[in-house]
This record gives sequence, structure tokens and C-alpha cells, in this order.
Amino acid sequence: MIPPVQPPPIDPNHPRPASRAPLVAVGLLGFYSGLPLALSGSTLQAWLTVSGADLATIGLLSLVGWPYLLKFLWAPALDRWHWGGLGRRRCWLVLLQWLLAVVLGACAWCEPSRAVWPLAVLALALAALSATQDIAIDAYRTEILPSAARGLGTGYAIAGYRLAMFVSGAGALLLADVWGFRATYGCLAGLMLVGSVVSLRIAEPPLEPLSPVTLRAAIVEPLRALAQRPGIVPVLLFIALYKFGDQFAASLTQTFFIRGQGFSLTEIGTIYKGVGIGAALLGGIVGGLAMYRLGLWQALLGFGLLQALTNVGFLLLAVGGKSLVGLVLVVVLENLSGGMGTCAHVALIMALCERRYTATQFAALTAFASAGRVLLGPLAGWVAEAGWVTYFGFSCLLAVPALVLLLRLRAVIAALDQPAEPTPAGPNG
Repeated sequence: MIPPVQPPPIDPNHPRPASRAPLVAVGLLGFYSGLPLALSGSTLQAWLTVSGADLATIGLLSLVGWPYLLKFLWAPALDRWHWGGLGRRRCWLVLLQWLLAVVLGACAWCEPSRAVWPLAVLALALAALSATQDIAIDAYRTEILPSAARGLGTGYAIAGYRLAMFVSGAGALLLADVWGFRATYGCLAGLMLVGSVVSLRIAEPPLEPLSPVTLRAAIVEPLRALAQRPGIVPVLLFIALYKFGDQFAASLTQTFFIRGQGFSLTEIGTIYKGVGIGAALLGGIVGGLAMYRLGLWQALLGFGLLQALTNVGFLLLAVGGKSLVGLVLVVVLENLSGGMGTCAHVALIMALCERRYTATQFAALTAFASAGRVLLGPLAGWVAEAGWVTYFGFSCLLAVPALVLLLRLRAVIAALDQPAEPTPAGPNG
């Protein structure tokens, strides 16, 4: 057996990654982070749509995403406890990927045309496990990447994440059109198991800080340290608002394409597969590279404007009616801007985290980032009842507040965009 590649110790002030091994690792983990999300989100939405569920029910089922909002409550456990010889991050990754595969396999036995609730319960379990896996993956990425590599490393992670979204999104739709959704979920359960092999092969982050030794050190101190950062309140508000327009529009895009535009599952899947994958991968990598040149604040502004433009594209598609060319253009813009915007968004969150409390602080911050996806879902179904033009017009308005707030946060974010001194790995609490 080939031993895992061990990256050399990383100096946070070094101008570039010491090795490509950490970049490959975060890219692979990005893939397995993105794989379960669509299966409790857009792909589940499509399954319910073809099963005859009404818009209100589909919108309400977005509430299964609440674990993404509440994951900071149990994130300290991943900083505090670990077992075996795999290290603090990998032991959790392997366990969670096994459990995710089991839940996906159970979904394959459901039939929502008869009863929605068994699938809803499993979707909630899937979201809880996926959110917990994200805690471990986010902490791993933050600890293994030096500050100068945040942009590029996040680009790798987003590229892997978006690729997985296509596998479990567009790829799942193509497979479901031939084999059905139950067989599709069974196949993706097998793919999830492969992730545990990946987690066994990657290296544990070097220079690992000591685990918190008390409950106070694991829960209270990380949140207190975060709360004491200068300008943290408007920054938290910005983190929550940055993806609002994008998240609201995405809440019912599959239903819009199927019912509002009349596209088949194969048409949607083929277009996403044909042009969306390339745009998503390009968005993540270009976003990461552009951050070296632009800096964090300018990247957030430029990529945020691109995200807002995507919502305008959806609005024009709703006004103009079914258009294959329009669908292709919107899919390209959605995935290009989404990858770039997420890259900058995640880099901002990473900049706010201290290495002593990575899992807890990252989970708390991403809870704010997930607020729109979870809280706007039920509202989306009701707004869509008023018509798709109204729906996407509202999504355009939701993109504005974050951009206005960003103009007031230039100095605060510029200060975060500086290489930080290494945090001593001393005793906590």
C-alpha cells in the first residue's frame, strides 16, 4: 500500500503553497462536500416535482436544510474529540461518509408519490450528516492552507464542490430519466463510500493545534474570540446577505425549468452537463486566481455584481418564455458567477477563523452564510405562486443590500486580507 503524501510544515506567511498535495486534498474533499447537498435540495426538488407534489410542499421541504444553519451547535465536538490513529479531522470524515452512504441507500427505498414524509425524514438526516461533514472539511481546509493560498485553495475546493453538484444534480437527472430516482440515489450512495477511501489517503493537517480540553474552551472561547473582532457585526450581516439573491433564485430553479419552461429532465441535465460543468470549474479556478490580483474586497464586489447579473438573466428568461439558447446562457452565467462568488465568500470566512478554534468558528460563520438558503425556501414557494417574473424580480432585489453594505466594509475587509501571524498552539481555557 502506498503511504499517504505528507505535506511539509506550512508557514502561514509564505507567499505560495509549499506543495500541491494540500490543494489536491482540498479539491477532492470539496467534491465530497458538494455531493450530498443537491440530494437533499435541487435533485430532491425535481423528484418531488415529477411525483406531483405542489409548490408549497416543495418549498416547505427546504426546511430540511436547517442543520446547515444550526451546525455551529455541535461543531465544538469536532474540535474537542477524535479517536483512533487517523487524526482529529480524518476520523470524523471517514465516519460521516459511511453514514451518508447508508442514508442515501435508504432514500433509494422511498416512493414520494405515495408518501412524502419518509423521504423528508431521510432528507433531514442527510442534511444533518452533510452539514457535519462540512464542519470537518472546512476545518481541514482552513488548517492545511497557508494564508497566501486561501484564494487558490478555495478555488480548488469550489471547483470540486461544483463538479459534485453536477454529478448529484444534472448527472442525477440524466440517470433518473433512464433508471428512475430510486436507482439514482442508490448509485450515489456507492459513490459516497469512495469518499471514505479518499479521506483515509489524504494527510492530516500539519502543526495541528491542541484540542480544547474543557467545554468552555471548546464552545465559549471560540465564539467570544469571534465576537471581539473589530467590525464583526456588519461583517456577519454581510456574510448572511451576500448570497441572498443567488440562494433565493436557486430555491426553485429546477421547478422553474420543468414547470415554468417545459424542459424535460434530459434537456436540463444535458445542458448542465454540457456547458455548466465547464463554467463551474472555470468559475472556481478563475475566482481563486483572480483573488491574488484583486484582493478580497474587490473580488467580493466584482463577483457579487456577476451574481446579481445572473438573477437578471433568470428574469429575462421568465419574461421571454421557453428558450434553449436562453437556458444555456443562464446556466453558464449561473455557474461561472456562482463559483467565483463562493470562492470569495469562503475566503472571507477563512480569514475570520483562528486555527485554535477552526471547526467551531467556521461552522458559526457558515451558519450565517446558509441563512438565505434555509430561511428563504418556504417564502420562495409562495412568491412563485404569484408568477415566475415576480419571483425572479424579487431575487434581483435581494442581491442589492449586500453590495451596498460591502461599500461600507472596505477597510475592515482589507485588514482581514493581510497575512496573519501564526497562532500559538498552547493550552486552551
